[in-house]
Amino acid sequence: MRLEKCWFCSSTVYPGHGIQFVRNDAKIFRFCRSKCHKNFKMKRNPRKVKWTKAYRRLHGKDMTEDSTFEFERKRNRPERYDRNVTENTLKAIKTIVKVRDQRAKKHIGDRLKGKAKKERKEKLKELDQSLHMLVAPGAMDKYKNKVKVEQDTDENRMEE
Repeated sequence: MRLEKCWFCSSTVYPGHGIQFVRNDAKIFRFCRSKCHKNFKMKRNPRKVKWTKAYRRLHGKDMTEDSTFEFERKRNRPERYDRNVTENTLKAIKTIVKVRDQRAKKHIGDRLKGKAKKERKEKLKELDQSLHMLVAPGAMDKYKNKVKVEQDTDENRMEE
């Protein structure tokens, strides 16, 4: 059973599924579903369509460089396998999957941390700009005095 990759979105095409398009120069394009085939016919670039793997990798949404991806590489030449090597490889696949999942979680966590910091800065900036709408007019004078006092102490520290 041979699993192919969709030319447009890079998802897996299982036997008996999808569409195959052969161009005049004998280049074969395999598509997982009609959505990918139609986008190909409309001459859309997969790197500009947000739901494709090419877009996600290009824009840092998915991991691109990971040593565990080498195991999924397509090999065209047949290889002879030793039973012991195959057995060890199947055992190692479990640990490889765990490592890949951990790295993916870390990658997503790092992305979310950066996004959270950016959103927090924007919210604080917006809050500072619209503070007069949130605070009562009498309390605003106290806030301004407090801010001036804090700024004065910061300036004094810098001078020392």
